[in-house]
Amino acid sequence: MPPLNLGNHQPQTPLDAEHAWRATASRAGDVVLFFDFDGTLAPVDDDPTAVAPAPNVLGALTAIAPHVNRIAIVSARPVDFLRDHLGGLAGVDLYGLYGLEHSHGGGETVTEPAALPWVPTMAQLAEQARAELPPGALVEFKRLSVALHWRTAPELGDLVQEWGRAHAERLGLRCQAGRMVLELRPPVDRDKGMVIGEAVRDAGGAWYFGDDVSDIKAFAALRARAAADPDFIGVCVAVANPETGRDVAEAADLTLDSPAALGDFLTAALPHLT
Repeated sequence: MPPLNLGNHQPQTPLDAEHAWRATASRAGDVVLFFDFDGTLAPVDDDPTAVAPAPNVLGALTAIAPHVNRIAIVSARPVDFLRDHLGGLAGVDLYGLYGLEHSHGGGETVTEPAALPWVPTMAQLAEQARAELPPGALVEFKRLSVALHWRTAPELGDLVQEWGRAHAERLGLRCQAGRMVLELRPPVDRDKGMVIGEAVRDAGGAWYFGDDVSDIKAFAALRARAAADPDFIGVCVAVANPETGRDVAEAADLTLDSPAALGDFLTAALPHLT
């Protein structure tokens, strides 16, 4: 295993992945494994509707799930999208749209009440974006957010971001930058850091796997939990990418090469947990 990439943070975990898994095994029944979806479980695709988990990832999650407290996916995608793309993986907690939606253990999808009044605004914004942005810009409507992509037309990046930020200011929306995407969403206080901070209050440990700048808040939540409780094990894992990978890796303990490498990493961890 590669050494932990500690960045500017003092280590909160053992100094290599093997020891981190061994320490996790001693309390696995109290440990939660959190994963982002795009770029972490699944490779990023030019068409955001066409993404699918890396071939070995779902098998690894299925094998490791019985040996930890629970597995949770924390994503910018809607819960329904996550459910449809996890291949029947059972008993997983799903946090969609940065926590504006959630479903626990396969239960019903619950939406943050404060976000619901914004659905018509987001629908109108998506229509306006499709009408006004040039060909090559992809508009993804997610009911409670609108993602503006320029992956297939990098030259449009500045224009798309200028358009998105201007309309976010006009409508009182929040912007979340990502990998060749700008996401506009309601001004409701939910993000990945808040989701993780709440979800690990009673946990004995947690790992978080992510690839983009929104995942850095989740890393920070694990750091804060570990700082408050020296017995808590928190491990932050970045999945490399050419756009935001450096920033995410600097905030993480460990960096993996790709979603496929994540599947191999989890498979290799299984003997430690069993």
